[in-house]
Amino acid sequence: MANTMARSFLQVAATEEVASPLRVVQIEGLVILKIIKHCKEFSPALVTGQLLGLDVGSVLEVTNCFPFPIREEDEEIEADGANYQLEMMRCLREVNVDNNTVGWYQSTLLGSFQTVELIETFMNYQENIRRCVCIIYDPSRSNQGVLALKALKLSDSFMELYRNNNFTGEKLREKNLSWVDIFEEIPIKVSNSALISAFMTELEADTPVTQCDYDRLQLSTNPYMERNLEFLIECMDDLSMEQHKFQFYYRNLSRQQGQQQAWLQKRRAENMARKAAGEDPLPEEDPTNPIFKPIPEPSRLDSFLITNQISNYCNQINGVAGQSFSRLYLMKALHEN
Repeated sequence: MANTMARSFLQVAATEEVASPLRVVQIEGLVILKIIKHCKEFSPALVTGQLLGLDVGSVLEVTNCFPFPIREEDEEIEADGANYQLEMMRCLREVNVDNNTVGWYQSTLLGSFQTVELIETFMNYQENIRRCVCIIYDPSRSNQGVLALKALKLSDSFMELYRNNNFTGEKLREKNLSWVDIFEEIPIKVSNSALISAFMTELEADTPVTQCDYDRLQLSTNPYMERNLEFLIECMDDLSMEQHKFQFYYRNLSRQQGQQQAWLQKRRAENMARKAAGEDPLPEEDPTNPIFKPIPEPSRLDSFLITNQISNYCNQINGVAGQSFSRLYLMKALHEN
């Protein structure tokens, strides 16, 4: 009986070690309202905050959040921010509110969030939290009548490469990793309690037309499109600079290979002469020679992030342009009638 129980406990422990993949992020409606309020109050400045909740199977439940104070780059202020975070979580624990960290949220401007700083923040969270997400909210995109809210996490294959700090072309081909495999977007599900859902259903019939409804029919999208195109052009310039780095690397590599071949032919001719004279041949490799020193390959991480950002801007422009055409056709039909 004891052996049977021991085996069952071992089996349970083994099954618990295999974590199910994250399928959905379930956020309470009140948390979304807090995030929107915090981001819009300080827009266009970028703000961040802590997400609290529970990790249950394949669902990450976000039940509460609180904002971080806006700080400058200073060690003392950073220490105060960490103390503020710990104090907030202690206070929430005292009033019996979920205080388990499940990630953080941050605002962005026109979707320009795919940076090295975001990846470093993810890696810092991953040291202590097995699964965490980042909620990205874009107030400028939301002004177009769309709730620009998305949940992101880093892919496991990318995190492994980032820990090894090896983003060479050979390693990326070995892992079959491309620029679209850096971030994974997790579906968001909004959850409300039964009382809140009943209250909202009761209010829905008497709700008049709101400003948000009028924003959806706004025909002017020029400022938003112009800013997106400006950021897109900047990213294209950055990508061009990254390509120049790789071109310079491959030119140097080709020049070094040519020097190595010339040196090798000279050494082989010298060895043939030494062999004819009855002397021992010299080695065909000389590690002390500078031409045999490997040239470090530049990291492809920056170019991957820039390509990701360009794709994001193109998708935003495509989405806004499609909506604008729909509105124009709608207004044309109304005028004809």
